[in-house]
Amino acid sequence: MTDALTDMAPWWRGATIYQIYPRSFADSNGDGIGDLAGITAHLPYVASLGVDAIWLSPFFKSPMRDFGYDVSDYCDVDPIFGTLADFDALIARAHDLGLRIIVDQVWAHTSDEHPWFIESRSSRQNDHADWYVWADAKPDGTPPNNWQSVFGGPAWTWDARRGQYYMHNFLKEQPQINLHNGKVQAAVLDIVRFWLDRGVDGFRIDAINHSMPDPQLRDNPPAPEDGRIRTRPYDFQIKRYSQSHPDIPLFLEKVRSVFDEYPDRFTVAEVGGDDSDAEMKAFTQGDHRLNTAYGFDFLYAPKLTAPFLKDALSRWPAEQGIGWPSWAFENHDAPRAVSRWAGDIDAHAYCRMKMLLLACLRGNIFLYYGEELGLPQVDIAFEDLQDPEAIANWPLTLSRDGARTPMPWTGAALWLGFSDARPWLPVGEAHRPLAVDAQEADPASLLHWTREVLALRNATPALRSGTITFLDTPDDLLAFERTQDGQQRLCVFNLGTSPVAWRPADADRWQVELSTGRIADWNFAPASGLVAAFDHSE
Repeated sequence: MTDALTDMAPWWRGATIYQIYPRSFADSNGDGIGDLAGITAHLPYVASLGVDAIWLSPFFKSPMRDFGYDVSDYCDVDPIFGTLADFDALIARAHDLGLRIIVDQVWAHTSDEHPWFIESRSSRQNDHADWYVWADAKPDGTPPNNWQSVFGGPAWTWDARRGQYYMHNFLKEQPQINLHNGKVQAAVLDIVRFWLDRGVDGFRIDAINHSMPDPQLRDNPPAPEDGRIRTRPYDFQIKRYSQSHPDIPLFLEKVRSVFDEYPDRFTVAEVGGDDSDAEMKAFTQGDHRLNTAYGFDFLYAPKLTAPFLKDALSRWPAEQGIGWPSWAFENHDAPRAVSRWAGDIDAHAYCRMKMLLLACLRGNIFLYYGEELGLPQVDIAFEDLQDPEAIANWPLTLSRDGARTPMPWTGAALWLGFSDARPWLPVGEAHRPLAVDAQEADPASLLHWTREVLALRNATPALRSGTITFLDTPDDLLAFERTQDGQQRLCVFNLGTSPVAWRPADADRWQVELSTGRIADWNFAPASGLVAAFDHSE
């Protein structure tokens, strides 16, 4: 199978996608919460980075129990973010700037305030009675089975109106949709068409492997000890029946058939869990399912090592039948990468190396807002926490709030230029010297480096979509070649804490295009890396 980037290749193949968490990007109306108009005002900044598209986390109507991932109306904007007209204006401005817009879709569950659920829970006989996962209690009144929710406690809540339990993989305010139901599938496909008709360029599909549990409601088996700390009952089970039903890929084929009616659109699935690699491949198999998927390989990794990275990338070879991968070092569900990985290494040096590494990976790459600034994780006091998962599992928490703090636009401003009012989450004081205005004024800043790195990726077919071949190196050193139609690039990174000496074959014929950190005669200091082009002139 050729991996060639041609004029006929889809725009998303090798794309850089910038994730914006709307609550935290820019507040236009002074209520302390980011909104669509605030995003629109800053689209020129995003375009200047050299990214291809923006992924917007949920902005749909919601009670905000899980900050938008509990949707009460899939086809409307929550008033805290603006209106549909504001969204249309955002789309128009983005397209004018050459940016695509990808929106989140949450099909595993709705809010308990969604009209579908309100009717479904009202009785056992109504038009939406079987649109959610309902089940009778066991004879002793306990839940139907042993399934546990991701956020802690049983995945079942009793509802006296129906005299049954309803399932929820996450919060009890997020009832599980019965996506096995053909009418529910048809309703979801109508939602797909609504946003595609509105000009959306693609979907990021949230928690898709949670969308279909086992209709027989069989108990999950216990998980063997693996040495990891278990903070939730969820961690004690193999999720064999509560998620990942084999009919999910068949539904995704229906989704793809709708997308095929619209040119140049894009689908990416978020897939977590113990079997995520196999599921990502199943969800993206062939040309009749999703375009790509990304998992949590790097998002929860406490340390980034060369063997770990090589193993993750090697699972997506350029072979027939293997889908196209996507990669993220940061997102709204994981602590900021520099706080997880840099350790005693200088944070600025580490972020430069990390950004160059990300841009050299085969696949689509995701940047999380503020990653281009090198933002560290913010320590949020318990009394300031908003995230229900963090509150429930304090202090052993994913710390999602610490990665969702306001974007620092202006270092000298009280609220860092995010808002004129106190923001919904505290600003990070360590973010003040990293603000956009300070980095725009500093030619050596990570912001300018990010633009330089993405410009190289965009101008180099071998980096954007070429094959990848790993080279034998000492353990802390990662080296691989990217190749495209005779164009070769060598990418080398020292991910350890000590200098490493290594020379490639034909070392004198590799011409360095971009490098960071201390590198002299193929001796690599910690947090150093380079991209070199092969000289074919001899």
